[in-house]
Amino acid sequence: MIFQKYALLLAWIQAFVGMIGSLFFSLVMQLPPCDLCWYQRIAMYPLIIILGLGILRKDKTSLDYAFPLAIIGWLIAVYHNLLYYNILPEAMAPCKAGVSCTTKYIEWFGFVTIPLLACIGFSVILVCLYFAKKKKKKKG
Repeated sequence: MIFQKYALLLAWIQAFVGMIGSLFFSLVMQLPPCDLCWYQRIAMYPLIIILGLGILRKDKTSLDYAFPLAIIGWLIAVYHNLLYYNILPEAMAPCKAGVSCTTKYIEWFGFVTIPLLACIGFSVILVCLYFAKKKKKKKG
């Protein structure tokens, strides 16, 4: 399957796009990140280095390091979305000082938000890592 062949590269591209997007929102659009956004960045940014080195060195063990970071980032993103869309009460938000985790900066097409973009980004990375891992097992 061609997707499996390029899954690791696609995961790296998604992590890179996620990093560029987050930096664009904060540095160009001047939108300050909330606490949960910072935690997601902490999970996303190292993926660029880990996956990049894994691709360059053809080292499939990079998957073992990338998976936990992607899962942690995805869980934080899901939690952020539950807060953002008022499924969980705002009282459960860790963002007590500074920017609220439920501040609505953008809503493209009426529903695409920064927390949703993060959740989609981590989801894409996890799917790619799953297929890359599956390819690794297939080769033995």
